[in-house]
Amino acid sequence: MKFTYTLLLSILTLLPIQSIAQTNVEEFTFLSYNIRFNNPHDNENWWGHRKEAVVDLITNEFPIAFGVQEAVLDQMTYIDNNTPGYSYIGVGRDDGKTKGEFSAIFYNTNKLNVLKSGTFWLSETPNEVSKGWDAALPRVCTYAQFEHKDSGIVFWLFNTHFDHVGNKARVESAKLIATKIDEFTEEDTPVILTGDFNLTPDTEAMTKLRDYLQDGALAKSTDLQGPVGTFSGFKLDAPLDRRIDYIYSKNVTVNAYKHLDTKRPNGLWVSDHLPVVSKVSMKKP
Repeated sequence: MKFTYTLLLSILTLLPIQSIAQTNVEEFTFLSYNIRFNNPHDNENWWGHRKEAVVDLITNEFPIAFGVQEAVLDQMTYIDNNTPGYSYIGVGRDDGKTKGEFSAIFYNTNKLNVLKSGTFWLSETPNEVSKGWDAALPRVCTYAQFEHKDSGIVFWLFNTHFDHVGNKARVESAKLIATKIDEFTEEDTPVILTGDFNLTPDTEAMTKLRDYLQDGALAKSTDLQGPVGTFSGFKLDAPLDRRIDYIYSKNVTVNAYKHLDTKRPNGLWVSDHLPVVSKVSMKKP
């Protein structure tokens, strides 16, 4: 009887502590998605055939914020018009306005305030529209500092798309992003980095990023859900063993990390990349 009483007392004593621990953090969902640019030569995989499925996939996950890659203006406009409650930050990489692909950040306007935002180019002159090192194309990184309205949590989100050709450009881009994160953020501030890096985890640039940030797929706090790889090239028999899309993080706990192998109702891929979803906890101030 004494043992039962002692056990009950111990449980009751722990309850307030557990309650405090549970309410001292907030969980957020982030998503990264290369939606494939609007290429009229994609035939059955053309944007016009996929756009509804792209929006459905995103809204079903209901992320607090998400990064898109390869989106051109008409795609940006469609997503913006069909995701109520979201707005976006970003510019076209070719002119710093509307031309070329965006690496934009969409965010839930009901839940987040934007404190700071901007875009820099992945080049030797990041504050100018430019192409860097041996890159085939101009590349950008869009960023924003957000405040969660309910909890007061402040975090940074960066979204990017590395070059598909220049190896030096990819290594230097990783260094530049790490430098910018150090420049913009406080040491203990939560940071999320989403993107299509066009590189597998064993490459030099990805290794350098892991010196600064946590690769969500390798987080000790959770296991990767879904296929290992994120690139299908629209091939239905793709082995899905090439992981080139990531969500990196810092000063958060990764609770879940998923590659979504969702297809359209007709059995075709929604995009040539799989979206990446990460659920993370951040401490309240």
